[in-house]
Amino acid sequence: MAESTTPASPAGGPAAPPKVLPWLVIHTVGRLGIWALLTLILWQLGLDFFSGMLFGLLLSMPVAYLLLKTSRERLTEALVARSAARRAAKEDLRTRLSGEQPTG
Repeated sequence: MAESTTPASPAGGPAAPPKVLPWLVIHTVGRLGIWALLTLILWQLGLDFFSGMLFGLLLSMPVAYLLLKTSRERLTEALVARSAARRAAKEDLRTRLSGEQPTG
């Protein structure tokens, strides 16, 4: 069985997984901001409402991919750590429910 990669807290138990919500909010607001900025620029260049919004959305995808690399990586790390912590907690619960002594 693989060992948990979740670091231990000072009290000896598993540490709380990193917070996902702050990075999710930062990434989402960044994507919406990039889309809004590009849409406004396209409207200033003379595109109509619908075309400006559509092309702003299409152009914002690669721009956000490049500009929001850090927040995307931090969000991914937080999601992976949270998944590992949930998997470890589930395995611990299964072990306790089965009555076996935990190894380690």
